[in-house]
Amino acid sequence: MVRPPKQEVSMKLITIFELASRNKAKLHSLYRAVFNELAKSKPDTPERRTALASLENIRRVINSRAFCP
Repeated sequence: MVRPPKQEVSMKLITIFELASRNKAKLHSLYRAVFNELAKSKPDTPERRTALASLENIRRVINSRAFCP
């Protein structure tokens, strides 16, 4: 029996709009998950660029909340 080749799931960009409704714990959990996907990605691939952009968006939302009273 011949198995079909594994298909890699491409990473979806996580926007600031999508992150706005997440609580702090969920943001940190999401950051960890995206970071782990980044660590597994190959250099100079669209998946890596998307992971880096998503991490930046998550970081921005976390930091923006840190400065709010």
